[in-house]
Amino acid sequence: MDRPVAVITGATSGLGRIAAFELARQGYRIGAVTRSRSKAEALVTDLKEVTDAPVDVFHADLGLTAHARRVGEEIAAYYPRLDVLINNAGLHAFAQRVTAEGFADMTAVNYLSPFVLTGALAARLGASAPARIVNVASEASQQAKTIAPAEDLRRTGPYSRRESMTLYGRTKLMTIMWTQELARRLDAGKVTVNCCDPGFNATGLGRDLPGSAVLQRVLNTLRIGDPRKGAGIIVRLATDPALGRTSGGYFSVRDARPLQCPEPGRDPRVQRELWDETVALLAARRSAG
Repeated sequence: MDRPVAVITGATSGLGRIAAFELARQGYRIGAVTRSRSKAEALVTDLKEVTDAPVDVFHADLGLTAHARRVGEEIAAYYPRLDVLINNAGLHAFAQRVTAEGFADMTAVNYLSPFVLTGALAARLGASAPARIVNVASEASQQAKTIAPAEDLRRTGPYSRRESMTLYGRTKLMTIMWTQELARRLDAGKVTVNCCDPGFNATGLGRDLPGSAVLQRVLNTLRIGDPRKGAGIIVRLATDPALGRTSGGYFSVRDARPLQCPEPGRDPRVQRELWDETVALLAARRSAG
């Protein structure tokens, strides 16, 4: 493969789709991790109309960590090199759903599966140095005023629509914390990892929210929440030579301004605790079958 390779989760819609098109235009071969086969087919068709960049599709339900591990192993076996991994897929659920593995759906999609997928691809990324990992976080992380890793990872109780923002924000806080702990564990000369706040985007407003489709059309008409800006910071972190040696950063959609991890998760000791609890939780799940 003579092209650089970028693997993107959530590439069939929203920010991920726009980022996939931009990276394809820059010459990247696209690996799209997707749950929907029909959306994947549409992505491939649409990409072929505007670029000759190859696109490969890998199917997985990222609500299940077993799927994340399996698809990561498939990707690592398929590509001889991997230049960029973008963990973009996300979910804001307005009522609790517990996965077949016993995890809260938002926790699984937004945090656990990206953690597992990245782990499954770590060796391939390292062997492809220099390589980059980009994790999509959110300004909603500021809504999480506390973090207790052992309890929050296992939290599966019911919640209201109003309470959902705090829980969504906590999964995005975990994303930032994990990014910064992973950066300390990687050789930045080989693999960098950064995350971003893509700002408010009129896309993916939450499939559980009544009227979300209508609201999205109104926002698009008014040009509020332009997803091209959010996709822009993702692509910049994936490709900008000026950021090639930067690792462990959290960047704003506004001119890639550096941001601090929100206070509940800023301490490296708490970040390490989250990492250790995540590893133990996932190991216990695998042992349970």
